[in-house]
Amino acid sequence: MMAGTPLVFVVDDDPSVRKSLKRLLASAGYGVEAFASAREFLARERHPGPCCLVLDVRMPGLNGLELQEALAAAGRRMSIVFVTGHADVPMSVKAMKGGAVDLLTKPVDGNDLLAAIERCLAKDVRDLGDAARVAEIQERVRTLTPREAQVFALVVTGMLNKQIAGVLAIGEKTVKVHRARVMEKMRAGSVAELVRLADGVGLIVPKS
Repeated sequence: MMAGTPLVFVVDDDPSVRKSLKRLLASAGYGVEAFASAREFLARERHPGPCCLVLDVRMPGLNGLELQEALAAAGRRMSIVFVTGHADVPMSVKAMKGGAVDLLTKPVDGNDLLAAIERCLAKDVRDLGDAARVAEIQERVRTLTPREAQVFALVVTGMLNKQIAGVLAIGEKTVKVHRARVMEKMRAGSVAELVRLADGVGLIVPKS
């Protein structure tokens, strides 16, 4: 399956549920992989393209909420739709706080599930786009020299060239040269755009 193909993972210990969900999702045009346990799913390599995890809450061994926590701890970005036969408020709150897109009660209505998966995949596409954007900005930052990085960090706080020169103990003309190189390497057309780029990768340090 190509990296960009949307893929739906199903993790449920009930074979009949896995079979019916695979049939439903395949009929809707999705690529589907089903797993009988959370640990079986964790052993699968990360999918680089858009994906969604349809996850049973109550399972032997590692349950759905614990799998959600394990994925987060491992830094594995994953949009999740929980399904459960025994929903309660604390469970729902924990799942949604952990970033779940939805929590559906069994027996799951097929249309409700497909709608939730559509939202799940849309969120994942946005997250992938955001991650790619951050990686691109970080790549630009890595092209800066140490001095240019210092000037960059001060420019985005709103400092003028004269003030930056004072802080770094260099000439104002030198600051202008470094500033111009920063704007060029970061591909920013204005200070406002430079600030947005810095903010996008968490480089702005709030002024005290």
